[in-house]
Amino acid sequence: MDKVSLFNKVDFWLFGTIINYFYPEYYRPKYGYQRYYILFFHYLIPQKLFRLNPKVKWPVHFTSKVIDPQNIKKGILCDPGDNLGNYIQATNGIFFGNNIEMGPGVKIISSNHKATNFRQHCKSKPIKIGNNVWVGSNAVVLPEVEIGDNVIIGAGSIVTKNIPANSIATGNPCKVIKIKEDYLEDFSKIKFNKKIPSKYIDFLH
Repeated sequence: MDKVSLFNKVDFWLFGTIINYFYPEYYRPKYGYQRYYILFFHYLIPQKLFRLNPKVKWPVHFTSKVIDPQNIKKGILCDPGDNLGNYIQATNGIFFGNNIEMGPGVKIISSNHKATNFRQHCKSKPIKIGNNVWVGSNAVVLPEVEIGDNVIIGAGSIVTKNIPANSIATGNPCKVIKIKEDYLEDFSKIKFNKKIPSKYIDFLH
C-alpha cells in the first residue's frame, strides 16, 4: 500500500475509533475508502443523534432508509444503504454476501403489500445476493430474487427473477445479456479498519 498521509492517520485516530465502536458490522479498507470524518458527520450523527436508521449496525446515508435491519445478514465490504437515496426493505429477510456495492437510488424490497390489505405484507422467501456483486444506480430488486456471485446489475434495471452467477444483466425485466469475466481483486492485500472475523477468512483468500 502507498504511504499513508498524516491527515489519514489523524482522521482514523480521531474519527475512525468512534466509527469502529458504533458500527460493529462495518468492515472496509482502513485507509483510502471513505474518510472517517465524513462517516461521522454524514452517517453517524444522523443515525445516532437524529435517529435516522438508528438500529443499523453499519453506516447508512441520511438520505437512505433501511427497514427491519434485524432481518439482514451481510458479509464484509458491504453496507446496504450507504449510498444516496437507497431503500432497503428487509421485512422478509435479505442475505447479502461479501463485496457488494450499490449505486445511488437502489431499492431492494423483500416483501410486497397484500392486494386485499395494503397495511399488511405478503410472506415470501428472503432475497439472496452473492459475493462480488455490483447493483447499478436506480435498480430495483424485488421479493424472492436470488442473485449469484460475480454479477453486475445494470442501472435502472428491475430484477424480478433470479440472476445466475458470472453474468451481466440489465433491463426491465432484468435479463442476462452476457457472461462476466472472473472478479480479480486480491482481498488478501487489504488492510482493514478492524480485525476480520474468522468466518470471512476463506473469502479473503
